[in-house]
Amino acid sequence: MSTTARNLLERRLIVVTGKGGVGKTAVACAVAEAARRAGKRVLLLETAAHEAVAARFERSPRPLGHGGRTLAPGLHALRIDPHAALAEYIRLQIGLGAITDRILRTDLFGQLLEAAPGWRELIVLGKIWHLEQRRDASDRPLWDLLVVDAPATGHGLTFLDVPRVVAQAVRAGPLSRHAGWVEALVHDPARTLLLPVTLPEELPVRETIELVERARSEIRIAVDRVVVNQMPSERASRARATLDRVRGEPAFGSLPPVPVMRAILEHESRRAVKARDFRRAVSAGCALPVVELPVFGEGIDGEAGWRAQAETILAPPFWPAEHEAQARETGTE
Repeated sequence: MSTTARNLLERRLIVVTGKGGVGKTAVACAVAEAARRAGKRVLLLETAAHEAVAARFERSPRPLGHGGRTLAPGLHALRIDPHAALAEYIRLQIGLGAITDRILRTDLFGQLLEAAPGWRELIVLGKIWHLEQRRDASDRPLWDLLVVDAPATGHGLTFLDVPRVVAQAVRAGPLSRHAGWVEALVHDPARTLLLPVTLPEELPVRETIELVERARSEIRIAVDRVVVNQMPSERASRARATLDRVRGEPAFGSLPPVPVMRAILEHESRRAVKARDFRRAVSAGCALPVVELPVFGEGIDGEAGWRAQAETILAPPFWPAEHEAQARETGTE
């Protein structure tokens, strides 16, 4: 289900997913940081067993936990613990907090849960729905934007499809009603967007095309762009400029010899051409425009740090074929 590409900050919920290793956590953090800088109240949600978000904002990160904490002005983050979220849900439904907690902590109950398919995904999504619904004292949404660092491709789609399966299997009662609410949030293109992340490489591009096809046919969640992460930098252009500058000079000083510079230039040029080919392929295969991101630095602050580049995620998506045709016409390719 494609929609017209809108500004990411107009959404209520952005679900970031992609093949493992493509940088989806970095992209989720970039969306959250860019939204925070734009004045939004942002909630960044982790769903993995091991936390990774805080390390991108803090030099000595402390655990977020299920309750979460503020990472920067306007940005709160937490890791959704399925067991803690289930305990919250049961307490809301039947009360008896102390008794509920004792039952949930027993080994037998834990084993039963591990054997029950889909319960983690449903509880995590239910928690996300609950957080999206929260209001402040003036009845405004407590968070302007929720950004979810979702499970990797494959499991990420199963994660999003569980409410539909539960709503079809359980026709009545609170579970059916709540699954229906979560399903409505996932399917609402005005509120929710799936943000696929890929690399300009063959396997991630192929998997992203399959992801988008399944998202449209099975999940019916809005997707209006693909993020192509870690596009080659301007190293080839810098190498060319350096080569032009030193060509013919009798002394190179600390600069590498001309043959080395030529090799660097050739390597980076080939890499850039391949990256553009894969960028074009994922756009054509998904029938979607792309947003291009550089390699985000690991630093916390300063011009070299990833936070200085976070706003690039908000750039309007473009169609690579049209972009490259225009570049050829203007001689800027």
